[in-house]
Amino acid sequence: MRVAAVQHDIVWEDRAANFARLAPMIAAAAGAGARLVLLSEMFSVGFSMDTTKVSEPLDGPSADFLAEQAARHDCWVGGSIPEVGPGDARPANSFVLASPSGARHRYAKIHPFTYAREHEAYRAGEGYTTVDIDGIRTSLFVCYDLRFADDLWAVARDTDLYLVPANWPDSRRHHWRSLLVARAIENQAYVIGCNRVGTAAKLRYCGDSMIVDPMGETLASAAGGESILLADIDRATVQATREHFPFLADRRT
Repeated sequence: MRVAAVQHDIVWEDRAANFARLAPMIAAAAGAGARLVLLSEMFSVGFSMDTTKVSEPLDGPSADFLAEQAARHDCWVGGSIPEVGPGDARPANSFVLASPSGARHRYAKIHPFTYAREHEAYRAGEGYTTVDIDGIRTSLFVCYDLRFADDLWAVARDTDLYLVPANWPDSRRHHWRSLLVARAIENQAYVIGCNRVGTAAKLRYCGDSMIVDPMGETLASAAGGESILLADIDRATVQATREHFPFLADRRT
């Protein structure tokens, strides 16, 4: 299966501008054969804590955009959105993955980034989400979750591919790249990390998006500009790696 990471800049708190920027990039990725297209964290508004301005209801405009793009290009499209459900006091940083058939799968970011006071604006998620995409068992996480190995470990036996949309700042770019490779190696699975570029709220974002294979080898990577990363992945490679190096069987939990 061919996968894509769309490394893009984000116009601050402007959905319409971001939809217009992203639509041709998604079309280009799909035109290159991608069956899965990953966007960044908070792809439509930026990493804003002004939830009164950026929050959307479930199946609001950003989720609708993902679904429309998935249907138009016959591929899966995902990224995170500030979504608030009925009865929720605060929104979640919600990873929405839209299928070509119209289904919408969700994962709420388990670890709000307290260093940036995200926990004051967004509620923490409570569970994991794994979706079958053309036979590839795909688990969803968001940005800061990457630092918590136990959570990715918890779903490793049922995961071939991890998706991690992010807004990861340039000041900690070495952490981002190292953790993506580490999560791939320790779980013997593919990892796609899709980070934004540009500047917002006095922060510079490094890009450095990567697609990493189950042995920790980089299949595709980008630097600091807008880019579309493409790579071909195969569940058989995950299975072969785990059979040749049966590390998962040696885990105590």
